[in-house]
Order: sequence, then structure tokens, then C-alpha cells
Amino acid sequence: MTNWKNKISNHTQIGGIETSVLDNGAGRGTRIAWVNTGTGLRYKIVLDRAMDIADAFYNQYSLAWLSSTGVVPPQPFSNKGADWLKTFGGGLLTTCGLTHVGGPEKDEFGERGVHGGISNTPAEVISIQQPDPVMDKLDMSITGIIKETQIFGPALELKRTISGTLGKAVIKIHDEITNRGNTVAPHMLLYHCNFGWPLVDEGTAINWSGKWQSRDGDSNNRIFNNNNDFHTCPAPMQQHNGSEEDAVIVDIDSDEQGLCVASLNNKRLGFAVEIKFVKKQLPWFTNWQHWGFGEYVTGLEPGTNPPTGQAKARADKQLILLEPGETRLYDLEIGIV
Repeated sequence: MTNWKNKISNHTQIGGIETSVLDNGAGRGTRIAWVNTGTGLRYKIVLDRAMDIADAFYNQYSLAWLSSTGVVPPQPFSNKGADWLKTFGGGLLTTCGLTHVGGPEKDEFGERGVHGGISNTPAEVISIQQPDPVMDKLDMSITGIIKETQIFGPALELKRTISGTLGKAVIKIHDEITNRGNTVAPHMLLYHCNFGWPLVDEGTAINWSGKWQSRDGDSNNRIFNNNNDFHTCPAPMQQHNGSEEDAVIVDIDSDEQGLCVASLNNKRLGFAVEIKFVKKQLPWFTNWQHWGFGEYVTGLEPGTNPPTGQAKARADKQLILLEPGETRLYDLEIGIV
């Protein structure tokens, strides 16, 4: 950014964090926060939905896929069966967990709906740090606490900080998940990052590498097979209309520092969106592809486990069990390249 010394008196002229409440339509009454990085990257945090991120733009281009549902208030009892889908607004980030990621299931340990309940839980905002470019303080952040708890447990707490720096087109998400209960608690987490048009378009490259298997286990999956270029976004396809979709589960590669990278590169727009995460924290990666007419989206989704449910994770001895007082840390970075 150019030198602003002696040229501004209010940081919002460049960027910062602005909180507000939606006052119309299905989302009426929902708290949000708009973050402007001063680079053309700006995004909307939904404070009442676990501080997930809905709309996101780089210059005039939308990055995120938004479902027909859009932003709606949290519905804490939509954790049975497929009710989660009624509140799923898409967006740049929807958090799945904290005890289950995957489809609905029921066993001797309880009943669990699609992708858990955390995204239907409001945050208690505990701090907002605004940038102060006049004093050469360019960092900004917002922190909140989201609780997934009930009497007799489990009692998990998510402390989320979303931060950035004026002049850098990067979103940083730092999560701390703590077992506040007095018994061991199951734990699963998935970052459901949803990208749409115009970033996602015919010819956009989907970049990731690693050993992969289609979610349904079919080596002849209509998308994820060795005879199909599933690393390039296709045109909308009738085969994906309705509830049709395909996904691949990846043991994603990491560099020498243990960092994993996945990206979407649209050469016609002249930029890519890149997500970075730590393999040790989030060892699994899912690429969701849903190319239906009017529902044209791909998801880049790092997680502690594949989105195949708590029951399977338990059976495979891959379910994380948090001891009372134990904390797990997670970091995700989304940036423009």
C-alpha cells in the first residue's frame, strides 16, 4: 500500500472491522462483522453462526458459493437427521463439528445430525482489535467463544480468532478447542470452505496432491476416476442436479515444514485463492464437487477426519478423545495469490 502518513484521520478509510445486525429477510436479527483488508479482499463474519464466514470478495469478484438459504439465524435444534441442510448457507467457511462430521447417524453413543451443531451456535465476542495505521499498527482481529455444551456433557468450547493485516490479502483463523467437561469427549472438526462463481468457473484449476479415494469407495466414480480430469472445473452438469454430488478423500501431501496447500486458480481472472493448514493438526482433506444447475460449487475441506462420521472414526480407532481440560489448536489461512 502507498504511504498514508499525514493523509488519513480514520482507519476505516483504508480498512478495519465493522459490526452490525441484519435487519431484513430470513437473516433478520443476525449479528455480523464486515472485515476489509484494504487490498480488495473483504469478507463477512457471521457472529451468530460460530463466526463462520459467508460472503467474500476480491475486488469485484465473489469468491464464495452462497446457497439459496443464505445467512439465517442459528437454529440450535437442527442437529437431527439432515436438518442441518436447512440452515446451510454455504459461504467461504462453515465449521463442522465439534464432535461429529459426516452424515446423520445413531448408535449406542447417541444420535448425530449432519456435520454437528457448532455452526448453529452464536459466539460471545470477547475482543475486537482495530488497526491504527497512523501509529503503524496494521494488525486487526476479532475473537469470540462458542460453546457446544449440555448438562452431563460433552462440554466443548471453541475460542476463535480471525485476524489479518492491512495491506495483506490474507485471512487467518486460529481455533482453540477445549474440553470444559469432567469426562472424556469425542472430537471431530472440518473446515467446510465453499467456493463459487466467478472464481469457480469452467477451466478453473483445482490444485491439491496426495493419495486419494472417492468418498463412496468406487474407483469408477463418475468424477473421481483416473480417466477424468477432476482437477479442472467443468460446466454445470445435469447429473449433479438435486442432491447429487461427488467427493474425494485425500491423504494430502505436505512440505518439509508439515504445511499443506490447496488452491483454486482462475487464469481468466488473474488470481488464485490458496488455503494453507498444518498436516499434524488437520491430516485429512476432502474435495467436494457439486456442479448442479444453479448450485455450482466446489469445497476445499481440511479436517481432523474424513467426513464419514463419528461411528466410523471410532470403529477405525481414529476418533480423537479429549481429556477434561485438554485443548487442541488449529490454524487455517486463506489468501489471494
